[in-house]
Amino acid sequence: MMNSAAGPAPAIRTDGLTVVRGGRTVLHGLDLTVPRGSVTGLLGPSGCGKSTLLRAIVGVQRTAGGSVEVLGRPAGAAELRERVGYVTQAPSVYGDLTVAENLAYFAAVLGAPRTDPARVVEQVGLTGHEHDTAGRLSGGQRARVSLAAALLGTPELLILDEPTVGLDPVLRQDLWRLFRGLADDGATLLVSSHVMDEATRCDSLLLMREGRLLAHDTPAALLAATGADDIDGAFLALVAGGTPAPVESPR
Repeated sequence: MMNSAAGPAPAIRTDGLTVVRGGRTVLHGLDLTVPRGSVTGLLGPSGCGKSTLLRAIVGVQRTAGGSVEVLGRPAGAAELRERVGYVTQAPSVYGDLTVAENLAYFAAVLGAPRTDPARVVEQVGLTGHEHDTAGRLSGGQRARVSLAAALLGTPELLILDEPTVGLDPVLRQDLWRLFRGLADDGATLLVSSHVMDEATRCDSLLLMREGRLLAHDTPAALLAATGADDIDGAFLALVAGGTPAPVESPR
């Protein structure tokens, strides 16, 4: 939806988002807004609800209350399929197909240009592995094939769930350089991680604990507000405070 006065809708907006699984509340009425063309880090310990939030944004998570809007449309709307790329924690590729065959298949499903597989292979650093069977690749390489598939068709929004887990420091640096380049070209990225040192690479941070947002602000603002030396310290300071800090989308 476009608003001529206010400009385009944000990339992501949730209002009172609540998820209940097995009688337990996993997400507690989350309100957040992610602007377009930004890299937002979703940080928090394992089990805090990060993956559940990402699934809700993509539209594959049953919700118990609230709403989720993506690129101005309800999450999961059919017209978002080609506009949103999603990388799960577990590599989502066919193990009995080669890298090239996987990407050719996903490109056909998305209606992406036939030249796209070669482009994304180079972007994620898999040149030379095109004819390797995905099931014989290392875990990190399979994760990169999943990322390559998500990049097909140049989506406007990328939802990345722990994309750098198991990768060596050099490759992690290369991927973060890629993420920044995508954002500079106008894409929006929401990247989950439990590695706090990746926080400095983001424009803004969503800090989560036990299904609640502790804070949403820029790394510099979080450090200033808590007096901490790093994001680890800021997170611990917010937890020790007993109540979440005011959650405001950074301008």
